[in-house]
Amino acid sequence: MSKKVKAFLYNFIGFAGFFLPVYYLIQRYGGLTLTGYFIPITAFVIATLMAPKFQAVKTHDGEKLFMKWLFINGVKELK
Repeated sequence: MSKKVKAFLYNFIGFAGFFLPVYYLIQRYGGLTLTGYFIPITAFVIATLMAPKFQAVKTHDGEKLFMKWLFINGVKELK
């Protein structure tokens, strides 16, 4: 599997890992203030900001996978 595909799958899993619980929590406990389309939109924004970002980059050593996350300083190289 190429590093680009891995980066795409990791981004999707990371986003879904934040979106689904946040969506549930907003729907369950924030229903009095948020209704309709505002629930998934709010969950989308929160998940987009909190999920780790993965990117495949071609270097002179070959293709490498990097991760950046709000809770970790800097960019980390994944093996």
